[in-house]
Amino acid sequence: MGESKIRTMEEFAAASGLSRPTVSKYFDNPESVKRSTRARIEKALQDYDYSPNIFAVSLNRKKPKNIGLIVPHISDPFYAEIVRQIEKRCLAEGYWTIVLSSHGERKLEARAMRTLLSLNIAGVLMAPLGFDTDGRLLESLADAMPVVFLDNSIGDQPFVGTDNRQSIGNITEYLCRTGDQPCFLEMPAVNQNALERRNAYVAAMESLSLEPITLPIPVRNWTFERAGYEAAGRILDGSGFPTRTVLCANDRLAFGVIAAAFERRRRVGRGSDCDLRVAGHDDHPLSRFTCPPLTTVAQDYQGIAAAGIDMLFSRIGETPRKPDDRAKPKRLGAQLVMRHSA
Repeated sequence: MGESKIRTMEEFAAASGLSRPTVSKYFDNPESVKRSTRARIEKALQDYDYSPNIFAVSLNRKKPKNIGLIVPHISDPFYAEIVRQIEKRCLAEGYWTIVLSSHGERKLEARAMRTLLSLNIAGVLMAPLGFDTDGRLLESLADAMPVVFLDNSIGDQPFVGTDNRQSIGNITEYLCRTGDQPCFLEMPAVNQNALERRNAYVAAMESLSLEPITLPIPVRNWTFERAGYEAAGRILDGSGFPTRTVLCANDRLAFGVIAAAFERRRRVGRGSDCDLRVAGHDDHPLSRFTCPPLTTVAQDYQGIAAAGIDMLFSRIGETPRKPDDRAKPKRLGAQLVMRHSA
């Protein structure tokens, strides 16, 4: 039998002369079997060059060690960094992460949720699309296992994200203090963040006894750079922005605004010879490499990921949807990052 490739745990158990439950117990936790049994299994692993499918083993556990993670766009550096932080933490805690992307589409997000429902997993971290998320399917997922939302909240599920009122308030006050009052280029209304950031801007302006000027974008998709570029192009080709300062609801919109201004030879920056000041929100990993570098507010990537994992781990093993203090939203503050664009 040593000459043939061992492919399953059953074959390995038979080859090593042990029961399948004993071998499975070893792979679940080597310290859970007797020292002599452990030595016998480890010798057999060398003799037969057998490598178990740890992922499949985890899925078959009574207490699974897999975490599901759904994000709108794995290619977006913001979500890529969140995923990286979560994967590192899960590995350190002995968990595997199953990462799925909805690619900004309702049907693909629904497919991702159905996939996780079909697996034996411990819980789910999810950055939902928002208003396009399938509510009934989400409720089924939350009934089946612990779910924690990241970045965007829906309903009463546990949530970790940015305190938009604090972050937008800080950058609005900074822009008003250092130059023309900002008009606000809204992000497409895809989720709760869009509403919260608009409302936070309005509240901040009113607290300064200034008239809010909001500029909605009449599209509803996740191509924020294009949305900012096209909206700014229409405005600049018309009567221009209402003020010389544009606060964008997120950095990706600001990228598009800066590109549209460049094409029209409008200089962006905080100098007296500049035509526009442009600022954003998020501290997107690429924001420091725009021309000029983008003034923004920095979300706490590491804090969001860590708090989300902590909240999920605190709920694993409980009855899903159990109401307690740990289900309350956790909103983290953001820091102003001053660069050359405003």
